[in-house]
Amino acid sequence: MSTTVASPARAKPNLVLGEIFSFAFDTFRSNKVRFLLTALGMMIGTASLILVATISLTGKQYVLNLIQGIGTNMIEAEYQAGGQDGETAPDDLTIDDMHAVQLQVSGIAAASPVVPLYERIAVGNGKERDIQVLGVDPAYLQVRNLVVTAGRFFDAEDSQAHNKVAEVTQKLAEDLYGSCENAMGKTLKLSGLPFSILGCFRERVDTFGQSEVTDRTMLIPFSVSRYFKETPAVRQIYFSAADASEVIPITNQIQRVIQSRHRANSVYRVQNLTQLLAVADKTANALTAILLAVSFVVLLVSGIGIMNIMLATVSARIREIGIRKAVGATKREIRFQFLSEAILISLIGGVIGTVVGLAIPFSIRFLTEYRVPVSGLSAIIAIVVSSLVGIIFGTLPATRAAQLDPVESLRYE
Repeated sequence: MSTTVASPARAKPNLVLGEIFSFAFDTFRSNKVRFLLTALGMMIGTASLILVATISLTGKQYVLNLIQGIGTNMIEAEYQAGGQDGETAPDDLTIDDMHAVQLQVSGIAAASPVVPLYERIAVGNGKERDIQVLGVDPAYLQVRNLVVTAGRFFDAEDSQAHNKVAEVTQKLAEDLYGSCENAMGKTLKLSGLPFSILGCFRERVDTFGQSEVTDRTMLIPFSVSRYFKETPAVRQIYFSAADASEVIPITNQIQRVIQSRHRANSVYRVQNLTQLLAVADKTANALTAILLAVSFVVLLVSGIGIMNIMLATVSARIREIGIRKAVGATKREIRFQFLSEAILISLIGGVIGTVVGLAIPFSIRFLTEYRVPVSGLSAIIAIVVSSLVGIIFGTLPATRAAQLDPVESLRYE
């Protein structure tokens, strides 16, 4: 007997809830154009939220790939200023500084000096053009994470034997000989000395001219580059840490070793790419915050539109509200009826916007080789936010409808 009584008691709330959502859906179908236009703003807002998250992830992934392509573990040391007066020369870095660091700092996998030289050679149609020549060690290939596209990179034997060999960029090889393959074995003269081209190389990622490697760069062994220099000074020294987690402490140790070997007022810059990554991360976060603010403004405008349309709906259905109250509908049921309509509008816009926001990155994946990262969490957040907008901006119209006097509502014309 107790079971017979409890069963309808549990069924009644479900029945009322189902009727309310069914009624809200019927109302939506009877006013499709008005409700769809109202949901349009929500669709744009939620789609923009997902796209903002996608742009942020894509930007960070691009910067990370760029840094990994240059060399995640790379540390650069360079003389900046100081340590000189009218009678003394600049306190430049030397190859001995590199050797001292390798002896005193543990965890360094490779190191290479960089000595820049500039020469004029005949390019293409015979016209002379300036090229950049860099004197480096064989370890430069590893430290700078270069890609050899043809031939081979000169090795320790070439360096020790002072062999006059060279590596050229793809652009320089194409200008001189038409292709990298045609450049192999050819001879270039620098200040009258013949250099045999061993290989063709490129940077793993495009640094847009922001590195020491230009389109027309030629690499020669550091041991040979000293023939062209009157002093033992080197412009830069590149180090590669064996463990990426040790890059920052190794950077500090390198700074101390180099500083201890030079004059007190000399200034040396020792930096790594983790600093660049931190700056890029801050920039990406700032851009994301700005774009999110724009998205939330769109959602706010959309929420105001939902509230406006629901207030108009309440005004147009005052008599209907009076009849429902007269036949036994409670304030709670009336409030939930109009709130469910607002949530339905918001959710429809949110779901469509989420689909559109996810479809754009996936279409880029399908049409191109580039893999745009997509955050599933951003889709969940977009749906939750759209629901909250419907609840927040639908509460006032729903409350106003629930508080209407049934007698006055029935008299309303």
